[in-house]
Amino acid sequence: MSDPAPSTPPTGGPSVDPTRLVFVGGLHRSGTTPFARILGQHPDVSGLEQTGVIEDEGQHLQSVYPPGTTYGGSGHFARDPRAHLTEASDLATPANAERLLAAWTPYWDLGRDRLVEKSPPNMTKSRLLQALFPGARFVMVVRHPVTVALSTRKWTHFVSRDPRKFASLADLVGHWLVAHRILREDLPHLEHVHVVRYEQLVGDPQGTFEAVRDFLGLTGPIPTDTVRGAASDVYERAWESYRRPVRPGGVQRALIARRFGAEIAEYGYGLDDLMAYEPGPGTHLT
Repeated sequence: MSDPAPSTPPTGGPSVDPTRLVFVGGLHRSGTTPFARILGQHPDVSGLEQTGVIEDEGQHLQSVYPPGTTYGGSGHFARDPRAHLTEASDLATPANAERLLAAWTPYWDLGRDRLVEKSPPNMTKSRLLQALFPGARFVMVVRHPVTVALSTRKWTHFVSRDPRKFASLADLVGHWLVAHRILREDLPHLEHVHVVRYEQLVGDPQGTFEAVRDFLGLTGPIPTDTVRGAASDVYERAWESYRRPVRPGGVQRALIARRFGAEIAEYGYGLDDLMAYEPGPGTHLT
């Protein structure tokens, strides 16, 4: 499925204080879209709107860096070393910062204090974005790797006609780990970053968004009435049905447990309950 062409924005754009910018990232199917939409309901926040591109993601509006689709898209992009961009990139120039703002500002309400750009691959290019926009804030949304893999699989298997998009469930969990290793290594380089666990977001939306509000310096609550707590039920049922090796997916579940179980646990997740998150003293991304 190809991306629709964006509406043609006006040329140029006003300069924006980079400290107003908020970049939301996290793997596809991790909850970045509903998170950004809920955040955008706050009266002091503006997300990109009516852009004409998929999910109003800023990555598809600009031409400074390649979007995630260049590297295989969901379930694949983080495996390509070129997708990881840092302050050492040749792209980290003032001219490119202005080009990005020119692409995005037509779709923000510049009267709002915080301007949000959401794209899943932001999790692998946060250091470049920080170099381009010093003082910007980053929110990374993290969801159980098995849930992300089960949810992503329907796009790689049943929607896409591109054979390069096909991946097994174990491949998709492996991609989750590759992407989050990159994020884990980049977090210490970011000055202003906040990690949101999807499981906590749906389990305690008020508490989760209060922490986000404080991190962004917003006044007043972020509305949480649209948070859906049952969005993972179908994946939990599918995963439960894989307990027996003779069932479809059973071999994949055993392979994931054997190959990735220990590393998944380092991120606070287990393989029995897909909605459980148990942080420990050594949990990554805390």
